[in-house]
Amino acid sequence: MYGLVNRALQEFICTHHGEASWAAIRITAGVELEFFVRMESYPDDITYRLVGAACESLCIEPATLLRNFGRHWVLFTGQEGYGSLLDGAGSSLQEILTNLDDLHVRVGLMYPALKPPSFSCSDVREDGLTLHYFSERPGLAPMVMGLIEGLGERFGKTVTIRHSCDRNAGADHDSFDIRIA
Repeated sequence: MYGLVNRALQEFICTHHGEASWAAIRITAGVELEFFVRMESYPDDITYRLVGAACESLCIEPATLLRNFGRHWVLFTGQEGYGSLLDGAGSSLQEILTNLDDLHVRVGLMYPALKPPSFSCSDVREDGLTLHYFSERPGLAPMVMGLIEGLGERFGKTVTIRHSCDRNAGADHDSFDIRIA
């Protein structure tokens, strides 16, 4: 994953739990790097170790941490200068969710080693849709749920999400039934 993800995780932990917690998490995870270069690619293992150490250190379930981090990611990337990419992806939550693969294509122009997930939508309607999430990276469905909630906040919408198809339960991908109010 790119350093941008790890920097966002660092900011999330420091904001909610303090610098000392982040330092302890880095040590527990065996990550000697004190900072991450936003546009440099790092092994996924580093991110997974940091998340695991954060969950252990903060006594937080991985799904809870990842979901909260997903909401934070939407705010963080907006502050890091990527808000205009989101703005260009659509003028409604449904439109952005429908255009996530196109958004990742544009992001890939800046991050050539990007290995983004793939998304598709079905049952698109005024009050919601079903989002299908395909990724080679396991265990990140809770983060996607947080991202959806964060995007809902960005649009001033309340979202209700049901994880209707779960890769951890043997499905080939994750699906989320999303209701938007």
